[in-house]
Amino acid sequence: MKNVLINLALFIVLAAAFSNLTGCSGTASSKATNGEPTASPSPENPETAKQTDTKGVEYPPPPGNVSQTDIKALDGSTFKVADRKGQVILLNLWATWCGPCRGEMPDLIAMQNKYGDKNFKIIGLNTDDESVDDIKDFAAQNKLNYELAWADRTMINDLFRYTRFSAIPQSFLIDREGRLRGTFTGGGPRVIGQMKDTVDKVVNE
Repeated sequence: MKNVLINLALFIVLAAAFSNLTGCSGTASSKATNGEPTASPSPENPETAKQTDTKGVEYPPPPGNVSQTDIKALDGSTFKVADRKGQVILLNLWATWCGPCRGEMPDLIAMQNKYGDKNFKIIGLNTDDESVDDIKDFAAQNKLNYELAWADRTMINDLFRYTRFSAIPQSFLIDREGRLRGTFTGGGPRVIGQMKDTVDKVVNE
């Protein structure tokens, strides 16, 4: 009986630990890490000068050289975040093998449907150099309605350094002026809830 109770207690502890895993490793060989949501840019981040909105609130640009880094689309063309000024952009780091990434996709699809006519664009940046065919097959199976592309390794590292979270999923909300308005690390209802609230606010400004 004592052994049964010990095994039951061990099972409960392990179940709780696994239920709290909210992020996958950024690459297939890295260790999974828990994530915490951050609804606004970190004030300690030593990035370039912040821009001020009409209400006097300061928001930083995206970290590193993210705005000017080439992003490769599935058709082989390239574009930059800076090319999308005037749109609200949600950069979402993901991979097909990442469970929490899959978990948040229905909410991403819903946000793209809800705000697409307000110049809101989700860009899913694959972090693992998966093939065009694999990504297209995955997108079709999961009925993804937003743009998919590959992130440059330098861009991924810049984003990971900014959040101090080297795992996926994580997302970065950029407003129409090219300012960083929110970072969201890991998966789960709390992170997704903050993401949806922040997107709604920024899109409707």
